[in-house]
Amino acid sequence: MSFRLSQRDKDIIGFINQFRAVDRDSLVELFFKQLKSPINACNSVMVRLYRLGLIERTQQYSPTVYLPVDAKIKKNSQKILHFLSILDIYKQMITYSAPKQVIVEDKPTGRKGGIEPDLFCIFKGSPFWIEIQRNQYSEQKMQDKVNLYEEFFFSNEWKTLQWQPEDRAAIFPSIILITPIRYAISSEHIRIIQVATIHELMEKYKGSGKQQKDARPRTRASSGGIKISLT
Repeated sequence: MSFRLSQRDKDIIGFINQFRAVDRDSLVELFFKQLKSPINACNSVMVRLYRLGLIERTQQYSPTVYLPVDAKIKKNSQKILHFLSILDIYKQMITYSAPKQVIVEDKPTGRKGGIEPDLFCIFKGSPFWIEIQRNQYSEQKMQDKVNLYEEFFFSNEWKTLQWQPEDRAAIFPSIILITPIRYAISSEHIRIIQVATIHELMEKYKGSGKQQKDARPRTRASSGGIKISLT
């Protein structure tokens, strides 16, 4: 069968491959909202791409959730909700500024047992690793997670990650912990920000005076000299 894909078709397929699970309403919001009948247009496109075998879908959710053709997750897996949570954080971010260098389920150490943030991105000029914690964990388990980040910090391996700037010193990302619960965790070397949503993050750093005061690293090595500039 021969068919031609529009640039939007390719962008949608690429987006689904990147985020692993994308619900219909998010696709409407991101790719079709400027059209006269965005939901109908989206449904038409997604049915066509599905019939062409270019995407997979699960109707265990309403509205339908779309998956990559090589998705290694079952169509009723709880992992789908995890990926939708990551997508939700991304959508919150783009209401302020489009994040760059987005990596879903980043594995910067390249080995099992290392840090595995849910999302990496450069947001408003600063690099972040984002951990989404929807369930409650013990303080010790959360501190163990922080300790893994510290271990990676001291390894210096992060200095060679592909997104690092070529024209200035390497930067260690700040960690955003998306959680409705505040954990008593700490680090002398990396910056950890606990918020329930990206909207709360933006509210927290609104106002240049407070922003500069709060964004100051605890130690000189804390964030590779980074200035968190969210406004």
